[in-house]
Amino acid sequence: MRLFIALTPPSELRSRLGELADAAHARCGGRRMPDGNLHLTLAFLGEVGDAQASELIDWVSGQTVEPGEWRLDRWGCFRRPGIVWVGGAPDPILSRLQQGVWGTLEALGLGARPARFVPHVTLLRRAVTFERQGLPDVALAWSYNKIALIQSITDDRGARYQALAESQS
Repeated sequence: MRLFIALTPPSELRSRLGELADAAHARCGGRRMPDGNLHLTLAFLGEVGDAQASELIDWVSGQTVEPGEWRLDRWGCFRRPGIVWVGGAPDPILSRLQQGVWGTLEALGLGARPARFVPHVTLLRRAVTFERQGLPDVALAWSYNKIALIQSITDDRGARYQALAESQS
């Protein structure tokens, strides 16, 4: 199964991110991410076997996350895959959280941490253009205190995400 560890936004923030996705889609084209798929990836794991998935479910369920607040204040893009996103610099707590998650994952033999962490929420994939002019200003605060282990399920309707476990709050 295809897994990742992420922060999932509370419903009010998810709604606001959806509004930004609508604005970006109208301006940049491409494929808009469904509101239910909006998240901040801390660690992408890719394909994971059932035994390791079970171990990850237990690990995530037993975690307690230090509360933090991430400020989203900019638009960005990864041009080559046509991804349009909103994000911001990681606060120290978010950086420690991401590093701690990767420390555990490496100890479990689940890959190596990426060279850099660009915290962002993907709003569009396969954007035709990236034109910041005319996009609304981004000024959001994301208070978080949990992580989730999420499975990406792909079918004829596209990808949808299902939480397999959440940490304690």
